[in-house]
Amino acid sequence: MDPYGIKTLDELKEFLHRAMQLEHATIPPYLTALYSIKPGVNRDAAQVLRVIVVEEMLDLTIAANILNAIGGTPDLTRPDFAVNYPASLPDGETDFKVSIQAFSREALATFLKIERPARRPEHLAGMGLIQRKNSPHITALGSDPRHEDLHFYSIGEFYSAIADGIKYLEAEARRAGTTIFIGDKFRQITSEYYYSGGGELFPVTDLKSALEAIELIMEQGEGDGGGIYDDDEHELAHYYRFDELVKGRYYRKGDQPDHPTGPHLQVDWEGAYAIKPNLKVAEISKGSELREAATDFNTCYGEFLELLTRAYNGQPSLLLEAVPIMFEFRNIIVELIRNPLPGHPGKYSSPTYEIPHSAKQAAVTGQAEVIA
Repeated sequence: MDPYGIKTLDELKEFLHRAMQLEHATIPPYLTALYSIKPGVNRDAAQVLRVIVVEEMLDLTIAANILNAIGGTPDLTRPDFAVNYPASLPDGETDFKVSIQAFSREALATFLKIERPARRPEHLAGMGLIQRKNSPHITALGSDPRHEDLHFYSIGEFYSAIADGIKYLEAEARRAGTTIFIGDKFRQITSEYYYSGGGELFPVTDLKSALEAIELIMEQGEGDGGGIYDDDEHELAHYYRFDELVKGRYYRKGDQPDHPTGPHLQVDWEGAYAIKPNLKVAEISKGSELREAATDFNTCYGEFLELLTRAYNGQPSLLLEAVPIMFEFRNIIVELIRNPLPGHPGKYSSPTYEIPHSAKQAAVTGQAEVIA
């Protein structure tokens, strides 16, 4: 077996926590880019971002289903869950930074890296994880939770490690006459609790459904088997939706990756407010309405993570509120983004996604009450 393979149930639970963290970490950048777009322009780009945000929430929920299936406890209020931007994701033998920034060519280049289908080149085949050090202040989303200096080559490789761990542990359990799928089935989130055209939410209860769930997450991001669509062949994978915006042309049935032949797509690369990337509350003037708005948003976002934690821990109907709440953030985000940032000529404010400690503590308390 791979010396760095997942060998215990606790290790698998931690990997799945990291999977939830990874899926969530894409939502703030996509949501901010969406609401940085100026009114009346880039409607197609806004629709692409809106759909992908909803599907990232779907992927987050699928990861929570897998964790619940093996008796884990999804907790989006853990101090390490909401990342500090810029965060780090694997980019082959190096990594790249994911930032909170305006809709732009640079942002789209990052989004393509997040979703890209990455395969190891021949000279790295079978060579294990990539070793490199990251700053202790940067969240490394593609690292091995047991060895923070060891990184997977890609997000797809990270999920493959989870799939291999599930298969190994379930085979070990079956040899002992048991199973790793001991979770409460009533915690499973199904499609009745989530509205989205981007994929079906199904209960994870055994090896087959767990592997299908992982496959769905991977296909939504990078496509099915090297193609541009997911396995149902009716939804473009996220990578190719972003690629349409970069190339200024739609994909259509029969197109090959990187070669869209559909109608032209108009993108105004100047049609967004130039927010200061990775803004922090401490950079906004004390006592100002702008700082108060940024702080209020962070409190609201902490409450949103608390709501998701409760939904994943026995109150699945709460998830019906989650997506509408996420888009209700628009008013606060727009209030921030359309205000010039004092001391930074030509730059605008933005949400900072710094979750206050008090909000996290309240969420943990609320979760404990649900579990009890």
